[in-house]
Amino acid sequence: MELALASAIGVLTGIGIYLLLRARSFDVILGMTFLSYATNLLIFSAGRPVIGKAPVLKDGIASTLAHYTDPLPQALVLTAIVIAFAMTAVSIVLAMRSRSDNHSDHVDAHEPEPPAEQAAKPGRGA
Repeated sequence: MELALASAIGVLTGIGIYLLLRARSFDVILGMTFLSYATNLLIFSAGRPVIGKAPVLKDGIASTLAHYTDPLPQALVLTAIVIAFAMTAVSIVLAMRSRSDNHSDHVDAHEPEPPAEQAAKPGRGA
């Protein structure tokens, strides 16, 4: 289980970083979302997830850490999911406003010119 969780965190982080380095606004927002998923899994894995153990106290079971899993990482991940959803919504609204103002969805608001148009302009080219 640890290998699968570590692999999932690594893959999500790699995808997130790749998408953050793209020039389009939607790709950057999607990259931030993937990074938030990876961070949530990292926080969740810090609580030593154990299959079959309850996060809350039950009658008839001793109240030691050997019989329970830590509920704090689960609560932190739940809170992080809500915050990430709100920040994604804000980022999408900002990207839509930037696109309507700049007529471009590039992060720096400048569309690169295709190579054919650069060579056709006077004063450019060899």
